[in-house]
Formats: sequence, C-alpha cells, structure tokens
Amino acid sequence: MASTYILPYGKTSLTFGLPAGRTADLLLPRPSAPAPDPAAAVRAALDRLLGGVRLEQFGGVRSAAVAVNDKTRPVPHALLLPPLLARLEALGLPPQAITLLVATGLHPRMEADEFAAILPEEVLRRYPVVCHDARDPSGLVEVGVTRRGTPVWVNRRYLQADLRLAVGNIEPHQFQGFSGGVKSVAIGLAGEATIVRNHAWMLDPAARLGEYETNPARQDVEEIGRLIGVHFVLNAILNGKRQIVSVLAGEPEAVMRAGIPLARRLSEVQVTAPYDLVIASPGGHPKDINLYQAQKALAHAALLTRPGGTVLLAAACPEGTGSPEYEAWARQCTSLEQVVERFMTEGFRIGPHKAYQIARDALRLNLLLVSDMPASFVRSLLLTPADSLEAALTQALTSLPPAARIAVLPHAASVIPPSGLS
Repeated sequence: MASTYILPYGKTSLTFGLPAGRTADLLLPRPSAPAPDPAAAVRAALDRLLGGVRLEQFGGVRSAAVAVNDKTRPVPHALLLPPLLARLEALGLPPQAITLLVATGLHPRMEADEFAAILPEEVLRRYPVVCHDARDPSGLVEVGVTRRGTPVWVNRRYLQADLRLAVGNIEPHQFQGFSGGVKSVAIGLAGEATIVRNHAWMLDPAARLGEYETNPARQDVEEIGRLIGVHFVLNAILNGKRQIVSVLAGEPEAVMRAGIPLARRLSEVQVTAPYDLVIASPGGHPKDINLYQAQKALAHAALLTRPGGTVLLAAACPEGTGSPEYEAWARQCTSLEQVVERFMTEGFRIGPHKAYQIARDALRLNLLLVSDMPASFVRSLLLTPADSLEAALTQALTSLPPAARIAVLPHAASVIPPSGLS
C-alpha cells in the first residue's frame, strides 16, 4: 500500500501519495514532548534569568519597551507575554509605560487592525502597541558602527526606554545561523541602512544555516544588540507542532548559547546522500504567508538536493511575494542567469536579494512551485508554476529512475541538513 504524506499549506494542508514502487524518506524535526505547562515554563525561565541579569536590578525604571515579532513568525506571544508583562508591572511600571514594538524590519508594515493576529486581546487592551518603520528617519537614532562596518540605526522609542527587551523563538535561519536573542531588535527594530549592511553578509560562505560562533552575519547582529543595549530576552524553542518545548530568558548571548544546542537537537536531520527529488513545504502559515518567507524552505531543501535534481515547493503565499521591491526588480530580468549577474554587479539590495537567493538555487536544480499565486504572475518572476501538487508530482517523477532518492520535508524551514551534503 502506497504511503500517504501531508504537507502544511497555508492554514490547511495538502495530501499526496507516491506511485507503487516509489518510496520516500520523511524528514521532520525530531519529535519532542511539549512542556506540560507552558505558562509555568515561562514563569520558571523568568525566575532564573541566564547570564547574571536579574529582574530586581531594574526596580525603579520608568519605562520599558518589548520587541515582538510580526505576522511572519510563529511566536507564541499569548503564552510568552502575559507572565513577562506581569513581572514588568511588578517592578512598578504602569501598563501605559510598557510599549510593545512590532519588529517588522523591512517586511511590510502591520497596521493596528492586524495586531490581533499576533497579540492576545488582553495585551492589546492594556498596553500601547506600535509598529516599527525602518524607513522613517524621524523614528530612528544612530548609536554607532560595528566592527564589520554596519551603521546601527534603531527605533527611537525603543532606545529611549529605560528597560529594553525582546521576545521571540530560537530556530534555524538560512544565513544568520539561528534566529532568536537580539535579532528581533538588531534587525526587526533597525533602520534600513543597518539591515542592508548586515544582510549583505549572507554572501559570505561562513554565513550558513546552523552556524553561530563563526557566522559573520549573526555575530554582527550580536554586536548591533550590544550597541543598542538590549537588557534581556525571552525566547521559546518549539517542536514540529509549534508547541513550546523549552523557554529561556536572560542576557541575550547567554540565552543563545544555552538555546542553540536545544534547537539544533530538534532541527538536525540525519541524511547520508543527496536526493533526486525533494518535496517540501515551509511549514504552513505564517512561514508561507508570502514568497519572501517561503524562500527559506527552498534554501533548506536545496541543501538536500543533488545538482540537477528537483525541488517541489508547496507554499500558499496568500500575500504574494511580500516585497514590491523584489517583484519590480525580478520582472526587469529575462533569465535566472541575469538575476544572479545583475545582483552581483549592482551590489546588495533588500528585495533583489530575495530574487538572487531563489535564482541561485533554481539554477542549480529544477524548481516547481505550487502556490495560490496566478501562474502568469509566478512566470513573471522567472519561476515554474504547477497547477496542483498532483500535477507537479507527476511532472517531477516522469524523468526519475525507479531507484531515485526522494525526500518529503513538511517543515523544511525548520530542519538543518548535514553540511556539505549536496
């Protein structure tokens, strides 16, 4: 009997089977039991802050600012924020003195009527919530330059707070190594110049998925955080079902050093050879909310695919590309080769960098995209659309020999393939 596979797709899922005689390796984050009481896990983390910082040392502060992730990140704010905010109020801070800043970076701004998608109602009623704008000079302050030459511009309201915090997840990141720690501030609340300069490090070979200590992009982020002065962070580690497994809080780099081994243990997959066909999903909403985000799954899947192999990417992308700059720039190119050549000639730019990342992998393998975006629109981005998952699968299997290696990645953006595999 043929095996059946399920791929998260937007807020639903897609089910498919392989023809008789075909088998696939199902590659998933390692199963891990959720914390039996997530709220208690958060409180326990706040009781034992890492790195020597203590909440009590902030008694008497008059204001606090908390960076929270935008709608593109599956951060369990409803579980993380209430215990943290209660601790801040216990320091003597009134609710109106605790501002939540939505850390969009250069993602599309979130309007106030969208905040309910990421924050619980009781938080929205009680505390001021403001969306960051990386392109508004009046809302930014420069605090210095990193050793790698990154000018550090940060949200003015965040910097002016007496107590500066960040809430997020620690999970794999395609060129920062791992998300988490100060990244929600150093990138999410940074100015455009800061983000562009930091993200240009993605072209460095050492800026790799799963690398932290020697990763120039990530270490630049750490220095940005130090220059801004992030006092402490609250980070969750989630399993494949997006349930809280662990919670860590404290000094940012201490949280990263403690959290990365836990995240790595959940995310690493054991593979001995590259695959001929990889059938991948970013992991559903919000990881496939747009193509800008879904590209991360392609980057991970490509590391598992042999040169000339095929990646079938199923990503709903209900909000299209998520980047007008990417769209406009990509449509000016006539081939994937031109995308790469033009990007390297013109220099690093946010938006076009996404076209480059996709083209880099699509030139090395065959990419088929299953999405809710119109086929003509997908083609205008120099990508190959498929009418359905079944049609894409039929097309992909046609040229494969019977013994071809096939992998299924329902949560491609959350796994770390072995280095040097492809």
